[in-house]
Amino acid sequence: MSTVRFENVCKRFGEISVVERLNLTIEAGEFFTFLGPSGCGKSTLLHLIAGIESPTTGSLYFDGRRVDHLPPGERDVAMVFQSYALYPHMTVYDNLAFPLRNRRLPRTRIAEEVERTARLLDLETLLKRKPRELSGGQRQRVALGRALIRRPRVFLLDEPLSNLDARLRLEMREELKQLHTEQRITTVYVTHDQEEALALSNRIAVLQQGRIHQCGTPEEIYRLPSNLFVAGFVGTPPMNLLPGAAMRALPPVEARLAAYGLQSVVVGVRPGDVTVRAEETDETIRAAVVLIEPMGNDLWIVGDWKGQHIRGRAAPGEVLRPGASASFEVLPQALHLFDEVSGQRLG
Repeated sequence: MSTVRFENVCKRFGEISVVERLNLTIEAGEFFTFLGPSGCGKSTLLHLIAGIESPTTGSLYFDGRRVDHLPPGERDVAMVFQSYALYPHMTVYDNLAFPLRNRRLPRTRIAEEVERTARLLDLETLLKRKPRELSGGQRQRVALGRALIRRPRVFLLDEPLSNLDARLRLEMREELKQLHTEQRITTVYVTHDQEEALALSNRIAVLQQGRIHQCGTPEEIYRLPSNLFVAGFVGTPPMNLLPGAAMRALPPVEARLAAYGLQSVVVGVRPGDVTVRAEETDETIRAAVVLIEPMGNDLWIVGDWKGQHIRGRAAPGEVLRPGASASFEVLPQALHLFDEVSGQRLG
């Protein structure tokens, strides 16, 4: 496992800047995720580590050794793509063995490594099958195994679960977490799915337009978003972002806003910190119910308040109807405050 360091790295394609002056260290043995919307530059960063792309300016280091001039084959990294990229004419055994045969390892050593990897990923009964005979989750495990069998310095994963259905994504997420716990290979993961990022990562870098908006642990990213973009992007359901001028009508909120005087403030509150009830209560937002979303143990309610949508959680069995009025109680201690102009977190 290796430390990966970006030093003043920029990447441009013609006049388009994809990565802007990146300085970042990914620690040895860390599970690090680049998270962001499509087109933010996260896959390009993975390609820079792999050697598929070269920086326009800046340098890339593995364990203090500069590697941005080295071809992919000399970097000792392994990459898994969302499309699996298995050889269709080969069995599972041969797909796993392929990287080791390329290294001309002895046949007995190859057999030992295939057996070890198959056992690790629960592929022992599938070794004689072809990829077309496997489920999506099994194919993804074979793709992971083909990368892991090399024991790479750095393990790169480019949205590897995006082609799986919801249940398989959850299962593979658990397997990836367990795999990293056991192997401790430096792992760099790319996804637009913030639930995946929060569940898997030691640290996350939230990207937009080639720039890191925040880098921290999953808890830091979720609990203390650094700006409006991170606040709105991370969290399911997404954070309510409401104008401070309207929120000042609520006495508990006004107490939090008093320190900022007439400054333009955006108030953020997680839907889980907003309680919705049918009956009127003091010091709450009265909003017309727009949408009711039953989600098992949770009942999410979207209300229309002064032209703004606010989402909260009601107790199962709460009697609410679209078009009717409901009370949305906001916990003042759970508020996130942002400067409306800069978008940066306040306090």
